[in-house]
Amino acid sequence: MMKKIFLTAAVIILTSISLKAQNNNERACNVYSSFNNHYVRADSLHAIMKRYTEAGLPGAAMAIYSQKNGWWAGAEGYSKIETKELMQNCNLQYLQSVSKSYMAVAILHLQEQGKIELDAPITKYLSAPYSGYLKNAASVTVRMLLNHTSGIPEYSDDPAFVSYVVQHPLQKISTEFVIRTIADKKLMFTPGSKHHYSNTNYELLALIADAITGNHAAYIARIIFAKLELKNTFYRNDKQYLHYKQLVNSYWDVLNTGRPANITAMQHANVSSFIGDDGIVSTPIDAIKFLKGLTEGKLLSDASLKEMQTWVNDEQGNPVYGLGLEHYEAGGIEAWGHSGGGIGAGCILLYIPVAQTYIFLATNVGTLFEGSLSTKANQLKDELLIAILQ
Repeated sequence: MMKKIFLTAAVIILTSISLKAQNNNERACNVYSSFNNHYVRADSLHAIMKRYTEAGLPGAAMAIYSQKNGWWAGAEGYSKIETKELMQNCNLQYLQSVSKSYMAVAILHLQEQGKIELDAPITKYLSAPYSGYLKNAASVTVRMLLNHTSGIPEYSDDPAFVSYVVQHPLQKISTEFVIRTIADKKLMFTPGSKHHYSNTNYELLALIADAITGNHAAYIARIIFAKLELKNTFYRNDKQYLHYKQLVNSYWDVLNTGRPANITAMQHANVSSFIGDDGIVSTPIDAIKFLKGLTEGKLLSDASLKEMQTWVNDEQGNPVYGLGLEHYEAGGIEAWGHSGGGIGAGCILLYIPVAQTYIFLATNVGTLFEGSLSTKANQLKDELLIAILQ
């Protein structure tokens, strides 16, 4: 799927960036020791993660919940290579595009409150100047933003946008700058006619939620974080959240040598620049608590959850995306959730109905661009899933 593309010139980054000193705001990293230490697959999962961290991945962390076995969480490698701080299951991980699922829940919650109509044109809610930047905005509905059938272009595909970010890698970018990137550009296709993943859709959803609630981040914190008591999940509801000591450092194998560089300052600028489509950090356990709470009806009605799981198909006719949820199928086993990839992190959050199992896996190396370590991160995910479902 299309993900945000920020940087294409590794040499520019290596020669232009001097990493800013970390602000080590203290926030205790208390390991969740009360969970299932006798999980039957714990040794094999630890062994798989250890093999990959010894092969070059900085660190990996995961959590599992199943109705049969309860909770388990584990980690291997380093959260911060430079200081040899071990990865723990209480470290904050970047959710990247998994944040879209939280944004979608907020929009569905507003629908349940009668404050938004999914099939209304976005011009009904989108305030100026943003609505003026979009060509044929009146033909796009809120639902089309949610399931990526709007045809609105991807902001990070714009050469001028990429050029600006390459030349200002540590600068936080305004939302207006992001949306202005696609000003007056033609829609990629007739709205509603097909699916095409575009981060711009969720930037617009955040702006719509702002227009309705006054502050979409505060709204998400109230109806999701507080509701589920997610005390280790943050998204603009805490000004210091990207500087907590328990937040992992971020790495990118810029030169594809298997020796990733610390690009934490870039990751901070990246994550703090985008709304709706990115931005949340969470522990693995809190991430599962979110998806579990959603599935169990603690956040939305059964009707809204059913809408979230109304899948649109890709060009091959395979179900691919609902309202803020990705659809997966492999070997006849169906799952849903969301993945996330960035320049300095990658993760996946899944629910597998047939196994009644929730899984979250994160690594603190960039998975956005193809390379030896991003390939290993994907292989790690596959091996862990196979081991869990055996």
